[in-house]
Amino acid sequence: MLVVDDSHTISLIISNFLGKLGFADVDLAQDGQSALDLLHQKQYGLVLSDWEMQPMSGDQFLKELRANNNFCRIPVVLITGKSTRGAAWLAGASAYLAKPFSAGDFETAIKTALRKF
Repeated sequence: MLVVDDSHTISLIISNFLGKLGFADVDLAQDGQSALDLLHQKQYGLVLSDWEMQPMSGDQFLKELRANNNFCRIPVVLITGKSTRGAAWLAGASAYLAKPFSAGDFETAIKTALRKF
């Protein structure tokens, strides 16, 4: 798993949720470019990415990911506090999760993303 969020606190919360679902191997990236760098070094079965980050947003990151033949099939959950569900689908998200989210919402988004790929 790869968690991409510019908030270290949110990254840790997401990592904790993943741990409770049985996912132990979780890497963290602070922005889209850092995430792309990690993707070139290691294979991931799922990416959870924040929408609003700098210097590369979640939207830009996802577009880069989907344009790369090596990464285009990785399921991605986009997480955001904004109402961007339609934009998330257009960018190629496998699932969408609105902040604040419950443990149940989180689990549903993970299952949805993994089912699509």
